[in-house]
Amino acid sequence: MDQMDKIVIEATRRTVTGKKVGALRRQGILPGVLYGHHIDPTPISMNLHDATKLLSNVSGTTLLTLHLDGREHSALVRERQRDFIKGTLLHVDFQAVSLTEKIRARVTIETEGVAPAVKDLNGTVYQSVNEIEVECLPQDLPSRIVVDVSGLANIGDSILIRDLPIPDNVEVLEDPDEVVVVITAAQEEVEEVPAEAEAEVEEPEVIGRGKKEEEVEEEEEKS
Repeated sequence: MDQMDKIVIEATRRTVTGKKVGALRRQGILPGVLYGHHIDPTPISMNLHDATKLLSNVSGTTLLTLHLDGREHSALVRERQRDFIKGTLLHVDFQAVSLTEKIRARVTIETEGVAPAVKDLNGTVYQSVNEIEVECLPQDLPSRIVVDVSGLANIGDSILIRDLPIPDNVEVLEDPDEVVVVITAAQEEVEEVPAEAEAEVEEPEVIGRGKKEEEVEEEEEKS
């Protein structure tokens, strides 16, 4: 979603907390909390359908506006809790920010284009860094950083953090020489193991079992 599109979420103060918020969800109400710049943590509630639609394409670096008690708060989504079976939102944390004070956030890195080394040399694009930490004013936060790999023509060609297309008003808080993307050679085919040799391979001892998936419980409000 374009950062220039203003996203406005209507919210009201919430008096219901703890286990009782389950009743709110059954009424189509999404609980949340607003905290941050000169604001004490404030329980809030939103229309579940409307908020889910508005937040569907919002990243953690997307600046939005929260309407609460007749005031507008510039905010970022800091945490989303979901029902792990249904995928529906259970709770959203918003951080209020000042448009005149810099903040730190992690921005996702995505690749685009086709590397000649993949087409011509059967290479593989390996991305070792998926996000980086940056510092800037909230309204300058990029929603993502897109890396063009179409210039990688040989095995071993790489793109470093210092090569990323970063806006001038955004400071990267990472090692500039760290490799983000590199072209690696395709792995050689593994030679088949003869049946008789395969039979000699011992089965690894099972030393533990995975935990049974826990039941979904009603989320308790963080006071």
